[in-house]
Amino acid sequence: MIEAPVAPAQILRLSPLAWILAAVALAAGYVTFRTGVDLSAGWIWTRPEYSQGLIIPFIAAFLIWQQRDWLERTPFPGAWSGVAVLLFAVVLNGVGHLGGLFAQQYAALVALGGLVLALVGTRVFRRLWVALFILLFMIPLPDFLYQNLSAQLQLLSSRAGVWVIRQFGISVLLEGNVIDLGRMQLQVAEACSGLRYLFPLLTLGFIAAHFFKTVFWKRLIVFLSSIPITIGMNSLRIGLIGVAVEHWGPRMAEGLLHDFEGWVVFMASGAVMLLEIMLLARIGPDRRPWRQVFGVELPPRVPPGARIVWRPLPRSFLAAVLVLLAAAAMARVLPERREAVPARRQLVDFPMQLAGRAGTRAAIGGQFLEVLQLDDYLLANFAAATGGDEPVNLYVAWYDTQRAGRSTHSPAGCLPAGGWVAEQFTQVQLPGVLLNAHPVRVNRAIISRGNERELVYYFFKQRQRVLTGEQVVKWFLLWDALTQNRTDGALIRFMTPLAAGQAEAGADQRLTAFAAAALLTLGPYVPD
Repeated sequence: MIEAPVAPAQILRLSPLAWILAAVALAAGYVTFRTGVDLSAGWIWTRPEYSQGLIIPFIAAFLIWQQRDWLERTPFPGAWSGVAVLLFAVVLNGVGHLGGLFAQQYAALVALGGLVLALVGTRVFRRLWVALFILLFMIPLPDFLYQNLSAQLQLLSSRAGVWVIRQFGISVLLEGNVIDLGRMQLQVAEACSGLRYLFPLLTLGFIAAHFFKTVFWKRLIVFLSSIPITIGMNSLRIGLIGVAVEHWGPRMAEGLLHDFEGWVVFMASGAVMLLEIMLLARIGPDRRPWRQVFGVELPPRVPPGARIVWRPLPRSFLAAVLVLLAAAAMARVLPERREAVPARRQLVDFPMQLAGRAGTRAAIGGQFLEVLQLDDYLLANFAAATGGDEPVNLYVAWYDTQRAGRSTHSPAGCLPAGGWVAEQFTQVQLPGVLLNAHPVRVNRAIISRGNERELVYYFFKQRQRVLTGEQVVKWFLLWDALTQNRTDGALIRFMTPLAAGQAEAGADQRLTAFAAAALLTLGPYVPD
């Protein structure tokens, strides 16, 4: 039953003054939360996996418009809790600005929710929550979550794609994200991880679940099914590209044809979701034709002769506008805080004679540098001058700043992309190795790929600290940004082969001895 607290012939609408104040509040909000808004907008324009963000505001507006009939008959009492939410958003934005974290992007959305709550009140807000929640799909994932998710999806899609290729009787070899067809190698890069389908399909799944008028568990299945549908369809696409390359050549994996295949796969994913809804509508005790449970309802027309009444403005809304104006003024008046970057030597000058070993530099490919977004790096193999001993690989990735989505990439996520599998993973303290007069604790892993085996040590150097946990790194990034105005740091990794039949103890001694010498030398290049 539709509630009618106000006579049906009377229509409640916002006055021109209310619209002006709302426009002022949004303008002040943009000034306050500009960094987060611009960052999200930039990613929506430049990164295909977030391109659905272009239409999400229109979808949210439509969902609100759907409620027009009910909204025009319901008072807006406002809520002071909305002002509290808005103040929290301002604080969150400040923390994000100092810490360089993704908090700034979410702060803008929290502020919008607080402004709406301050205007309409809790009862109406509960009616509008879906329209506001869908705006979350516009905000990019935090970089460390994006990296891990992308790496895992790349591996999963590569394995499933190879399975598809083998069903056609084609011989194929998989090493990490590289599919070797003999005549050509296909690199399942980040762009082919499936995230370009996953984020838009999650949005589509959420909208479909909203319009699916049935029991909650069926709607939840529709939303969550977007994940396996994405993985399955993306793997099928990779597999079919491999089959096409085998029969018709490398051009099948390049250019316009490659992009067209991606568009077809997304449309097919949407069709699979629609078939799923049709099937779910016909099972369970509430079985009905899917047309009766899935559809878009439009609000009725305004009755002729209805009398328009301007809504009174809640005091909580006026207070929210003042909060945004004050925050915008502070954002304009306060000087921009420039991050402190320590003076350091460039890693190109790092000595290639170290601990009795001669080093040979190597370069990282451009496509990988684009993903890593580092400011300086060293990648070198150090071979024993006398021969007869296994080489040691040293990799140092330096970041002047780790704000706005830039951060160190953990080997735990990167090495599997090269086909390496972790046999062991522990943390150990290197005997006799000191840094800043403190013992050095590292992540220790034994990895393998085919017949190759390697021993790996790595850790994160964040200012004066040696850290092994990625989440701890994120915490100290925030803390040091607030207390020292710094987010610089480095990843330091040592690797050495484990020859067949060789004891691990010998490889541990080799890496420990080299790490001790390297850490004594790295000070000017990776400063505290």
